Amino acid sequence: MALKAVCVLKGTGEVTGTVYFEQEGADAPVKLTGEISGLTPGEHGFHVHAFGDNTNGCMSAGPHFNPHNKTHGGPTDAVRHVGDLGNVTAGADSVAEINIQDEMLTLTGTDSIIGRTMVIHEKADDLGKGGNDESLKTGNAGGRQACGVIGIAQ
Repeated sequence: MALKAVCVLKGTGEVTGTVYFEQEGADAPVKLTGEISGLTPGEHGFHVHAFGDNTNGCMSAGPHFNPHNKTHGGPTDAVRHVGDLGNVTAGADSVAEINIQDEMLTLTGTDSIIGRTMVIHEKADDLGKGGNDESLKTGNAGGRQACGVIGIAQ
């Protein structure tokens, strides 16, 4: 039986969206689908952050979800935060269609992303290749444009 989760993204401006998560079993990859609108055209960093706390907007979500204490990387890198999902790309219509499959995310166990926060950033994620300390923490993806807590879906 597939496990399902959902995240409704809201920000201070026009950026909104919904992301759906599905996992066929504990060892299966997680599939992410959905869309985010109100973005500037181009790439935007897309990450799972550590806390499901949005009391101070997206800032209280904390750093990227990183239970294995790794440096920041891209979604296909061996060394990366669990929450590092790279970039999503908004078209000229300001909408980013999400269709991602990730081997490191899980909806079960101690490293589950359920109850954590999904964040869409203002800039492109440099995937840890920016050559500075911030790149190895955040990918230099800039401010947090919208966020939402990942919850269990029916």
